[in-house]
Amino acid sequence: MGQQQKILTFWDHLEELRHVLFRIAVAVVFLMLVAFLFKDELFAIVLAPKNADFIIYHFFCRMADAVAMPSLCPEVFYVKIINIQLAAQFITHMSVSFYAGLLLASPYVIYQLFRFVSPALYENEKKYSTRVVGWGYFLFMMGVLLNYFLIFPLTFRFLATYQVSVEVENTITLSSYMDTLMMMSLMMGIVFEIPVLCWLFAKLGFLTADFMKRYRRHAIVIILIVGAIITPTSDVFTLMMVSVPMYLLYEVSIWIVSRTEKKQQEESVEEEVFEKL
Repeated sequence: MGQQQKILTFWDHLEELRHVLFRIAVAVVFLMLVAFLFKDELFAIVLAPKNADFIIYHFFCRMADAVAMPSLCPEVFYVKIINIQLAAQFITHMSVSFYAGLLLASPYVIYQLFRFVSPALYENEKKYSTRVVGWGYFLFMMGVLLNYFLIFPLTFRFLATYQVSVEVENTITLSSYMDTLMMMSLMMGIVFEIPVLCWLFAKLGFLTADFMKRYRRHAIVIILIVGAIITPTSDVFTLMMVSVPMYLLYEVSIWIVSRTEKKQQEESVEEEVFEKL
């Protein structure tokens, strides 16, 4: 006798989903508590980009020495972070701990969710889904890391030290700092999903490589505009440091779409040959 597969009812699926969500919640809460207990280490990481000795500024100074361009090395600056609400620091501690726990648990969360839906997928769908989820997660994390190490520090330095008058002193609130960091991290993570979205649109027939090549110049203009919005500085080098990765993502997307079209054409030819036989 062949192996019998258990057919789950609607309520069985709900029960299994409840177990999955419970395991996810336990993992996130546990890692959140770990992050909460290591408060000093956690906020040393979160607040590091506001300091003049952050790693990216050391990199620029070394590059300035290497290419003999002192202007690349940023001037020493100091920005004071303040709190103006009674419970804001505790709430910020809780929220940052939650985001840290969710970020640390994200591989396990994705694994549990994919494990729940995978029985309903065919083998080829599992293969494509694994690639989409894996690459989507990797690219999202790359966008978050790029924002933390490059884009946010440069943006923060410019905006926090910009003055309309010497009579107006900048003192940045903790909530403003955290909201900007979270918003820009999410935004850059979404921007880095462009290759995955282009692959999906190509699979659905909504996007072609010829279309992307034809409008490459328009895409470059849009990328420069987005880069200027993300990093509102007068430094062209900083703008290029942000725009170049986005342009490379666009070129990678063209290559992915081209390969997807070629593979779909080969599959359609094989199907026609098989039907004729």
